[in-house]
Amino acid sequence: MRVAVVAGPDAGHAIPAIELCRRLAEAGDDPILFTGERWLGTDLPGVTFALLKGLDPRPGDDDADAGAKLHARAAHIATEILPDLSALLPDLVVSDVITAGGGMAAERLGIPWIELSPHPLYLPSRGLPPIGSGLAPGRGIRGRVRDALLRRMTARSVRQGERERGAARMGIGLPEKDPGPAARLIATLPALEVPRPDWPANAHLVGPLLWEPTETVLAPPPGTGPLVMVAPSTATIGVVGMLDAVCTALDGTGMRVAATMLDGADGELPDWAVAGRGRQDLLLGQADVVVCGGGHGMLAKALSAGVPAVIVPGGGDQWELANRAARQGSALVVRPLDPVAVLTAVETILSEKRFAAAARSAAATASRVEDPVQVCRTVATA
Repeated sequence: MRVAVVAGPDAGHAIPAIELCRRLAEAGDDPILFTGERWLGTDLPGVTFALLKGLDPRPGDDDADAGAKLHARAAHIATEILPDLSALLPDLVVSDVITAGGGMAAERLGIPWIELSPHPLYLPSRGLPPIGSGLAPGRGIRGRVRDALLRRMTARSVRQGERERGAARMGIGLPEKDPGPAARLIATLPALEVPRPDWPANAHLVGPLLWEPTETVLAPPPGTGPLVMVAPSTATIGVVGMLDAVCTALDGTGMRVAATMLDGADGELPDWAVAGRGRQDLLLGQADVVVCGGGHGMLAKALSAGVPAVIVPGGGDQWELANRAARQGSALVVRPLDPVAVLTAVETILSEKRFAAAARSAAATASRVEDPVQVCRTVATA
């Protein structure tokens, strides 16, 4: 089948889309990925890369308005991508959860489409506190009342988002009410998902979609001390200065540091630290602990490798994910970024075996997922 996959250029969303395309190609299908310029030179057998038009802000766009950026920009992207999809006539469209224009364009053309969530399911639930709070589901009467009050406080924002989506849809000739995708691919580890009483029937837990954007191998510093892998967030909402803070924290401890960075590292490092582009999966095979920002991609990689984490969350969903990993037992959360707190967290994880055991337990949940390629084929042939 021919599958058009639509995802923006941010690594946390583009990389899972690339991995889905890789799996589709490996299974004999014909995937075309519409994404940002930074990924267009990627050489991946069987996968065609194409520019996703409409990503850049237009005159008058207010990117500080999250609703306008998400919904109005999606409608604009839908109109821009429509001719390309018409020419391709794919059997299926897969659209990233925050690049909703792909789904809108598919709906315009009458093509079935699937939503790809490169993280846990973030739809509101009647059995959970609002997503992003970082809170565990309330227990007992008081806990349930707390969650209900919090949901009521956020309901206005949810309704506003629905109105903005409806207006954007009508602006490009679609009905105001969004029927939603035919299916949802929830690309996370079961260990990071939270049970809910209203799990959508069309949502499929398919495990993390992880892909390495480089073949370069980053060799750790020589020595026998514990290896601390540092993976600063690639998102704009990530905490800055993480590598410097870790090096300050671990100075004189005998530990070694290896930091993977898409765009390389600035400045000089001590001889017990290295930084640069490198395959994270290979480095995780040697790491004792990871210090990261809590973005889903890196956290899922660490837990999939059975490596515990010190998480320094920034904005967006990083606080939510950090607390889920902490409750699962595989991570400690440090906020704000502070060298003394980082050192304490690293030493705690290294000295208490329960963290590594919990990370291995999280990795074991990967066996309880569905095949995303099969979900795509089922929807395309329905």
